[in-house]
Amino acid sequence: MTSTFRDAVLGCWLGKAIGGTLGQPFEGLDGPLSATFYDPVPTEMVPNDDLDLQVVWACVLSDQPVPSVTSSALVQAWTTHVEFPFNEYGVAKRNLREGIAPPHSGSFDNWFTCGEGAAIRSELWACIAPGDPVIAAEYAYRDACVDHAGDGVFAPMFLAAMQSQAFLGGSIDALLDAGLSVIPIESGVAEVVTATRSWFAENQDWRHVRNKILEGFESPDFTDVRMNTGFVVLGLLAGAGDFAQSILITSNCGKDTDSSAASVGATVGILSPASIPEEWLAPIGNDLVLSPGIIGLSAPATIDAFTDLVLELRHRLQFAEREEAPEWDPAENTVPVKQNWTSRAGELGALNDWFMPPSHNSEPDPHGPSTASALEGTWARLAAEDFEDDLLILRYRVNTHDVGRVRIMVASNLMVRVWFDGKWLFGRDGGSVFPSPHMPHINTYEDLDVSVALHDLTVVLHRPKAGTVGEWVVGIADADTKEWIPDALR
Repeated sequence: MTSTFRDAVLGCWLGKAIGGTLGQPFEGLDGPLSATFYDPVPTEMVPNDDLDLQVVWACVLSDQPVPSVTSSALVQAWTTHVEFPFNEYGVAKRNLREGIAPPHSGSFDNWFTCGEGAAIRSELWACIAPGDPVIAAEYAYRDACVDHAGDGVFAPMFLAAMQSQAFLGGSIDALLDAGLSVIPIESGVAEVVTATRSWFAENQDWRHVRNKILEGFESPDFTDVRMNTGFVVLGLLAGAGDFAQSILITSNCGKDTDSSAASVGATVGILSPASIPEEWLAPIGNDLVLSPGIIGLSAPATIDAFTDLVLELRHRLQFAEREEAPEWDPAENTVPVKQNWTSRAGELGALNDWFMPPSHNSEPDPHGPSTASALEGTWARLAAEDFEDDLLILRYRVNTHDVGRVRIMVASNLMVRVWFDGKWLFGRDGGSVFPSPHMPHINTYEDLDVSVALHDLTVVLHRPKAGTVGEWVVGIADADTKEWIPDALR
């Protein structure tokens, strides 16, 4: 590197803010896209959880008498300063409030274990462990295991190591090698990184490589780290050090555009802060703009001031050994249900092979008495061959506690019908699953005003096609904040 260390850290945060601001209007779109600049052109950086959470972590650590990166310190930051209900964040905070500590808080009952939520928080660990990919990856692990598992942890470890290596300069390939050195070679993240490098070596058309990434790693969850990490690698390789081209290629791949473009912008910003064009810097300015979901925090006012806070934190930080994972039995958090089975035969009989109780009908009559059972969590899966009859009837006991307006969510890839306290609620005939109370799919939720705490929820699920697996997530959330209500089903 020819730049100073401070220039590189500042370039990291400016690149992060630029990439996130570029990609945010396109977040969730399939692509390929054709953006050539900000659209719309901003007058300041757009607030984004990609940077928000790293500001929180840095401020909380900086306030410690002797700063040390531990999962328990980050748990305190989550529960005190973050009001985001999104995806894995919401699940992890629910788990933490139910007494489940890391790493179990990230792995248990979490449909979003492979989401981008921790991959977007990698830069802080690179900045406080520059030129030390192993330590940067260790810090990334301690952060990510609070709300992720598997590839959702390996992706931020990969990125943190890669970005830590960037402080030493070198080629994009050298950075990718550093990232791969800290994660299991058999992981999905290592697989997509290796495959993307190979595909790009054979054909430098980024659209061709993008299609190959989707053929091998596309997910119904647009935030999945495997395909999005592939887009990050593609942008770095195809951009060849050009800041604008790198972030545009990655963002134009689609999916989690703000997160992936921000990761690329930060990486190139570390490698070559002087390469960030003024035309990209001017619209975002230097003010550090945080989301309203960040609370109770005295954050730096500018990106420059945040850079200085990170520099000071790096000098004060002391390394501590990883905390031992606490003993915990998942059986302590199972969800009790009453279970029945019945057939499709009903008022429509053989006239309709897809019979389910019609909309607004009363609950179906089961065959025989109910059986007390327990599901692993709010997220359950059952293979077609394990269905004992056409329809599975589940009765949940719901405790809304002191929340007066609640959101009832039942997200499933199966045909499903739902009743609440014996009254018809909603139904859906299969489809994609995205079980987050803040943005559930249509016909998978209803908001209700309740005056008492205890309720009965009936869910009827249709047997999936042979050879497939049915899944469903039952979520009970505060309809106003969209936060999961802890212990609502226990």
